[in-house]
Amino acid sequence: MITVSDVSLAFDGQDLFKHVDLKFTEGNCYGVIGANGAGKSTFLRILSGDLEPSTGTVVMDAKNRMSVLKQDHYAYDQYTVLDTIIMGNQRLYDIMKQKVALYEKEDFSEEDGILASELEYEFAELNGWDAETEAGKLLQGLGLSLELLEKEMSSLGGKEKVKVLLAQALFGQPDVILLDEPTNHLDTASIRWLEDFLMDYPGTVIVVSHDRHFLNNVCTHIVDVDYNKIKIYVGNYDFWYESSQLMQRMIRDQNKKAEDKIKELQSFIQRFSANKSKSRQATSRKKLLDKLTVEEMPASSRRYPFVGFQMDREPGKEILSVDDLTKTVDGVKVLDHVTFRVGREDKIAFVGENELATTTLFQILAGELEPDEGSYKWGVSTSQSYFPKDNTAYFEGCDLSILQWLEQYARDTTESYLRGFLGKMLFSGDDVTKQVKVLSGGEKVRCMLSRMMMFGSNVLMLDQPTNHLDLESITAVNDGLINFKSVVLFASYDHEFIQTVANRIMELTPEGKLIDRLSSYDEYLEWKDEQK
Repeated sequence: MITVSDVSLAFDGQDLFKHVDLKFTEGNCYGVIGANGAGKSTFLRILSGDLEPSTGTVVMDAKNRMSVLKQDHYAYDQYTVLDTIIMGNQRLYDIMKQKVALYEKEDFSEEDGILASELEYEFAELNGWDAETEAGKLLQGLGLSLELLEKEMSSLGGKEKVKVLLAQALFGQPDVILLDEPTNHLDTASIRWLEDFLMDYPGTVIVVSHDRHFLNNVCTHIVDVDYNKIKIYVGNYDFWYESSQLMQRMIRDQNKKAEDKIKELQSFIQRFSANKSKSRQATSRKKLLDKLTVEEMPASSRRYPFVGFQMDREPGKEILSVDDLTKTVDGVKVLDHVTFRVGREDKIAFVGENELATTTLFQILAGELEPDEGSYKWGVSTSQSYFPKDNTAYFEGCDLSILQWLEQYARDTTESYLRGFLGKMLFSGDDVTKQVKVLSGGEKVRCMLSRMMMFGSNVLMLDQPTNHLDLESITAVNDGLINFKSVVLFASYDHEFIQTVANRIMELTPEGKLIDRLSSYDEYLEWKDEQK
């Protein structure tokens, strides 16, 4: 158990959060959510002891061991992969090194023998004899080869390092695991393996994530950083989201009878409590939800941007034809005779690990690159809007304010219209006078989405549109694409996003070949599993 008592944190006189009292108990998984800048990662640093709070204490049983997902991908470059993973249990690693040094001594004394026996006992208690086997299983679970165990960390690529550091955090059955964005840069198979691992994990897990599907699968509780407070609610992310929206409607409707309100909330709780799931975590959630009272339902101050795309005219039957498209980038063939047709009902998700291939295809279709071979043709009635993964060119060195920047793309250039539009995208008051070159990653994405909404296009192309966004903005983009009545081509790693938007899945393989399936994302993953 971790007990948080009267914890507050202030920066430059401003409270990030204050008077936080929480308990994190064994067997539960806590998903930490909150707007960008609310203090989620900072709170994890306080729990880990890496940051001292302004007031209050964090207490964990002295016998318990905490493991933390490290963020510095270069910190272990001088070590092997095996050593790096075993360092997840620092005491075990220290014993291993101490044993080696002891047995290498030429003048091995009686005292050394006594110490060696003590170390051997503790080594066995910490399952040291199984350490390499466990490290290998974690590595394989995350999709890496056992051959990497003896390699230096410095020789690994960025995504491989991410997986090794995650294996380090999971190693040795720690009592408490703290994970900050563990699914970032993970492939779908690795995320699914991690979900299964955490569902069966008997200790305490506290995780910050923007991945709604992941939070829904693994979490028994949601830790909400809001109103400068931090509160724990029973249930997964969907339960928190829907119940918070319901509570907000209830709060706005002050004339509603209290009895009706209680009945509606109780019915809502019962509906979620009856949800089926195979996971151990879901069983635990159900027991907790059965005991939940109306007074424990969340109310949120979250603001959601409005993302909605309106087309000026509907497209005809001919949308897009791609024939034998081939492209080599830096000596690597990323597109190899790619051929497909797009219909007017298609919402296509491009998935898989070949990000460069997808981005290259989008750049070709947007007219930014020329193919080496092959051709493509847009239907004469189509109009396209493109959201690039890298938006640097739109903002770097630009001295325009947000208002002036958006004016370049607007048909109605009156200040009242632009201010009203930007207000719906959460740029209000003096925000609109900020120079676009100093905006955060999430603010730039909201600007790019605003730009797309100005065009009235009937085909949308979006390359990783949820990068840099908080959960509220991701939900808004998700809803906007669900409600769009025409063609969407998009790339994403967000499971929930893909599953709820796409009706067709395309994967560009590492060899540049195309896999094309007319199905939902879950159906596609089932099909992929059957091919193994």
